Amino acid sequence: MSDNPSFVLQSVENVVYEQRPIPELGADDVLVAVKKTGICGSDVHYLVHGRIGDFVVEKPMVLGHESAGIVHQVGSNVKHLKEGDRVAMEPGATCRKCDACKAGRYNLCPDIIFAATPPYDGTLGRYYKLPADLAYALPENVTLEDGAMMEPLAVGVHSVSNLGGFRANQSIAVFGCGPVGLLCMAVAKALGASRVIAVDIVEARLDFAKQYAATETYLPPKMEEGESRPDYSRRNAALMKEKLGISDRGSQSIDLVIDASGAEVSIQTGFYIVKAGGTFVGMGNPNVTLNLGELMTKEMNYKGSFRYGPGDYPLAISLVASGKIDLKPLVTHRFKFDDAIAAFKATRTGKSEDGKGVIKAIISGPDAED
Repeated sequence: MSDNPSFVLQSVENVVYEQRPIPELGADDVLVAVKKTGICGSDVHYLVHGRIGDFVVEKPMVLGHESAGIVHQVGSNVKHLKEGDRVAMEPGATCRKCDACKAGRYNLCPDIIFAATPPYDGTLGRYYKLPADLAYALPENVTLEDGAMMEPLAVGVHSVSNLGGFRANQSIAVFGCGPVGLLCMAVAKALGASRVIAVDIVEARLDFAKQYAATETYLPPKMEEGESRPDYSRRNAALMKEKLGISDRGSQSIDLVIDASGAEVSIQTGFYIVKAGGTFVGMGNPNVTLNLGELMTKEMNYKGSFRYGPGDYPLAISLVASGKIDLKPLVTHRFKFDDAIAAFKATRTGKSEDGKGVIKAIISGPDAED
């Protein structure tokens, strides 16, 4: 059968709708009728550039990986799900045999089949197949739209809780107030943060962050003419400490810094403001200048963050189901499946045609009832 309309990236700046075969199930798989899909920056990056690092689009690829839907069919071995169940979809099937998988770090599996990462198709179609244990049943009070947002929320859970080891009454500074940064703040707040500092160069984003999850905000100054990035970052950190009363130790220190911006100066500044013995988590540009003296003398924990791992999706769902995190304010734009091109355009430009700023755009599935 091929009644599976899908949104396909043919090549750079070239997307089309086409029919794809309906996947055949294995005994441990489920086939999900996709109802809601969020657009991630990586989807836009593949559309615009055709690659992210070593992942290059060399053949047509279905886009999308932030999805939720309704179980359409289950494999013969699947007992915990049934047809009609509403599920959030974790979009990375791993080999389960390698050292990373056996060590409980399956997000580092070298053979992961991750949706919409070349050469594997994504979720923006009528149906998507995945291992049944990667489909998480949604509680009644969690919507399918919330379910699609579990993917970026799991990224935040992984960075803050799993890697950052964040606990109640600790403090956090998050650089970048895009969707992932906002969700990192929300996770920290839900876990009982004493202090959540949002950092961004756009004041409107800071205003939203303060209203959503942050307790304080910081707008960095502009670089001075001829100023190097390391010099700027040192000056910026000193100003941030002065304005917000941040210290290197004690109750006013920062336990965890998250970089959700990728900007070199954010990473550099974060090194200066995290407390002695604190933790820095993030992903940045491939080549940045770092002060390893700070890393050494503070005995800082510096960790990269890649997707999500064991327990991240269940905790994300639990935080939403319990009311500790509200995902609805982050969904600013909704599009029908036939309007996916407009959804990508809005996400790419950061605003829709009416001028409204985009935080997260959600595309309904071909058969979704909006």
